Amino acid sequence: MAEQATQTLTFTWEGLDRQGSRVKGESQASNETALKADLRRQGINPLKVRKKPKPLFGGQKKITPKDIAIFARQLATMMAAGVPLVQSFEIIGKGHDNPSMAKLVMAVKGDVEGGTNLADALSKHPQHFDDLFCNLVNAGEQSGALETLLDKIAIYKEKTEELKAKVKKALFYPAAVVVVAFIVSAILLIFVVPQFQELFQGFGADLPAFTLFVINLSEFMQKWWVLVLLGIGATAYAFIQGKKRSASFRRFLDMVSLKIPVVGDILRKSAIARFARTMATMFTAGVPLVEAMESVAGATGNALYHEGTLKMRDDVATGMQLQQSMRSTELFPNMVIQMVAIGEESGSLDDMLSKVADFYEAEVDNLVDGLSSLLEPLIMAVLGVVVGGLVIAMYLPIFKLGSVV
Repeated sequence: MAEQATQTLTFTWEGLDRQGSRVKGESQASNETALKADLRRQGINPLKVRKKPKPLFGGQKKITPKDIAIFARQLATMMAAGVPLVQSFEIIGKGHDNPSMAKLVMAVKGDVEGGTNLADALSKHPQHFDDLFCNLVNAGEQSGALETLLDKIAIYKEKTEELKAKVKKALFYPAAVVVVAFIVSAILLIFVVPQFQELFQGFGADLPAFTLFVINLSEFMQKWWVLVLLGIGATAYAFIQGKKRSASFRRFLDMVSLKIPVVGDILRKSAIARFARTMATMFTAGVPLVEAMESVAGATGNALYHEGTLKMRDDVATGMQLQQSMRSTELFPNMVIQMVAIGEESGSLDDMLSKVADFYEAEVDNLVDGLSSLLEPLIMAVLGVVVGGLVIAMYLPIFKLGSVV
């Protein structure tokens, strides 16, 4: 059954409803016969059924974490409204704009229809549904509170995606400053400076050192701009591949990034927020603390916090209190440790961790807004220095000639 579900195809169809009116639409099924049977069950007499051709350009859209977050919210909402699970998948799958996501939903629906429980059906697609998602769904099915757990999953996914978007926004501005400054400099060096260079050749006088430096840089860019571009591309490729394949390189990058002013503060607080949000969600679902720490480590998004969380897992497994283990890692502020201590003593650890997550998510939001306000004038200042420096270098010989005359 699962194999058929993974081969779900998209069909366009036309038919007559119970009143004899002509209707048409688009549906997904494993084959044409299954679709016709499904349409008849809905009271529609199929007249034409055609397989929808694949797009010529672009292929299928990629399934993003945002799609999974929306899916979790839709499923939680329908379960809360009393819609049966299989029917919920049918509605979500047929109504999704992303064909790849619709295919995934229908594949899960096929597994559930075949008797597989929801957690196992989702675990067949680990690239989209991680261990945390599957563990929470499994806890909901075991406790009979699937509707409640799906709502918590939806909240968790929405919060984490919102936090990721804020961090990306914070990192975008410094990158934008560097890219824009490089592009403007390259344009000036390749196209503008040579015009001044021709003018200076008729001066018959020594040029200032700053001007000579800019002219030499311009000549280099004109001659080797292809190699410069290839070098930048090769460096970017090596950086990406190194980050993907080398754990030590990722750790080094994460360690350095935490020390960058403002940006490092945003990354640190976002890691703490993800730690607290994930821990609170899993603890609420009744997942044992030691077992939950594995998923929590993967959700922090930072190698140092990943290592620290795994160390905490080992400490807690030997009987150490969570707050003591957190203090030993030296990764968490005193306020977070105190909140966890209160939660452990009062038996409300999930509630305290949720409050910590809310606080740090708000902190990240404020820091991102502050960084945006700070970098807007900084971008203008950097571009002003770069462009102004090149302009001054070109006009220095003219000023020098004017003073001589």
